Amino acid sequence: MSIRKFFNTNSYEYCRRCGANLTMQNGYSNTLARWICKGCGEMLINPEIKTETDIVWICDNCDATLNIQEGFSEDSGEHICVNCGYINKLDSSEVFLTNDEYERFLCDPYRGLSNDSLIEIMQYEEVGFINDRQDIILVKKIDTDDLYVKKILSTYNIGVYKFLAENPVDCMPRIYGVYEGKAYLVVIEEYIKGDLLSEIIGNRTLGEKKAIDIARQLCVILNQLHSFDEPVIHRDVKPSNVIVNGDGKVYLLDFNAAKLFKEGEIEDTRLLGTFHYAAPEQLGYGWSASSVKADVYSLGVLLNVMVTGKLPKEKCISGPLGDVVVKCVNLNPEERYSVEEVLIALDKAGEYYGRN
Repeated sequence: MSIRKFFNTNSYEYCRRCGANLTMQNGYSNTLARWICKGCGEMLINPEIKTETDIVWICDNCDATLNIQEGFSEDSGEHICVNCGYINKLDSSEVFLTNDEYERFLCDPYRGLSNDSLIEIMQYEEVGFINDRQDIILVKKIDTDDLYVKKILSTYNIGVYKFLAENPVDCMPRIYGVYEGKAYLVVIEEYIKGDLLSEIIGNRTLGEKKAIDIARQLCVILNQLHSFDEPVIHRDVKPSNVIVNGDGKVYLLDFNAAKLFKEGEIEDTRLLGTFHYAAPEQLGYGWSASSVKADVYSLGVLLNVMVTGKLPKEKCISGPLGDVVVKCVNLNPEERYSVEEVLIALDKAGEYYGRN
């Protein structure tokens, strides 16, 4: 929702804020209900839109202009958007003088949360950003001083978060709160102290024995995820999602790309994952949606990077561990190991490197 602004309507049409020639901007048409000027970013409203109070009302769900819809009246107090069916409350407190104000409103991660959810979130005091990311925040519970992580997610599968909150997995962050607003999911989860694997291998590689140890621990975690009646696929096994604590214990982070496995799916609903680590089927290549074998692919890439510092296609590990990697990253999911088979193969490779 935004205060109405006008186009100039001569042979050319101009932005009332910065004077840019709108007619020359790619995609512009004076038949549009509104246009965001590419010169200054201001939202401009077509003067032919009739309003009762010089306010243009915009659907909170699909962003359609409500004023031009049949049956709309500001006096009604609410309007059902004919474009998407969403019931919009015509609240004068949600009228914005500038497009910047409106954009800040849309980006509020707590917009749409219930009072009960907000009260629960207020129990956690923000301490600082993690890795300078404003969507991952270190927080402290006010009454105990215990540390947690607050995540603000725009891309997520709420079903995964709710499932893992009720079915925690060893060596993955416990989930303590899941709160869904209009556009974001706010998650409170366990804070795990340690060093990211990406930092550990940032300037060096690991020996085969250490890499096997880390890979084995990851297999145990993934096996728990894959063993649920409805398996959970992590889909983002990579160095920056692995933490190693001072005792050498390995933790797997981040459920942002995770999904519940559905038998018979042809393609993932959302193509997520990290390039080079994501299996081909995660990126839309292949004959089916991603399965638990997608995590095996990522694990194989990770194992190779730990030892060589390179992707398998650039430089593959030699010896028995290289054979494990090659089978893990097979383009055909059916030809890859299962996680349990990776464990067996790693143990055999470990015996070889233990003798040499």
